[in-house]
Amino acid sequence: MSRSEGYKKKMEVVRQQGYDVVKSNDLIQKSRFKLTMQEQKIVLYLVSKIMPGDEDFKYYEMSVRDFCKVCELDSENGGNYKHIKQTLKNLRDKSVWVKDDSGKERLYAWIDTVTIDENDGKVLIRLSHTMKPYLLQLKEHFTRYSLYYVLAMKSQYSIKVYELLKSYEYKGICEFDLDDLRVRLNAEKYPNHHDFMRRVINTAITEINGNTDIEVSYTLEKAGRRYSKIVLKVKAIKNYSHRVKIHETIDEKLKRKPGRPRKKKAED
Repeated sequence: MSRSEGYKKKMEVVRQQGYDVVKSNDLIQKSRFKLTMQEQKIVLYLVSKIMPGDEDFKYYEMSVRDFCKVCELDSENGGNYKHIKQTLKNLRDKSVWVKDDSGKERLYAWIDTVTIDENDGKVLIRLSHTMKPYLLQLKEHFTRYSLYYVLAMKSQYSIKVYELLKSYEYKGICEFDLDDLRVRLNAEKYPNHHDFMRRVINTAITEINGNTDIEVSYTLEKAGRRYSKIVLKVKAIKNYSHRVKIHETIDEKLKRKPGRPRKKKAED
């Protein structure tokens, strides 16, 4: 079996185990929210637990060890429960604005309830019922991708940019006003064009091109002397063979204890 075939089989197992993230395009394209990288990965981990036939949200269970893997915490650290509680409280208190077709914006919570059992090391979380139209029983206008693609990302903006571009993949090209995109990504702390491109857009595209199933390039357009628009080309990756090493590395990372650096191999 070739490395390419082996990778495809591995990803099929991932899909069968329910690690696909499926979201309404409205939630991706018309929302504004501010979550840390850890909080984003928790939400996506929960969304990946949703099964196609689910008609309501369940109490999705995750072990403390899995939680630590998703959040890149040291599972052997005795202070993890305190950190987990604080992280989940922060997420419980946060919300997302979503604009509807009429232009009205509605505010939704991400999660309803959280239960932590220190005795058996389990965390039970239920997504907010208000999110049902955007996450359950989606038949059209939705985006699907593997959770694996975002686990390796380090920038809090990379997941947002990836989801946005993935939702436009079928078009092959999309364009955004730079000021509008800055607001969408909650990156207003980079008002300077150079900083925004370097710290947000270029970093995100580097992570997307290095870890996911799409490749992205862009050009900038000026209005007068100022760059005002970004045009992005999105291409699906047909040959996954060059992604094998990346996702083998992710697998190794998830299998070993978080916080413990991987031993370096001896040089030849």
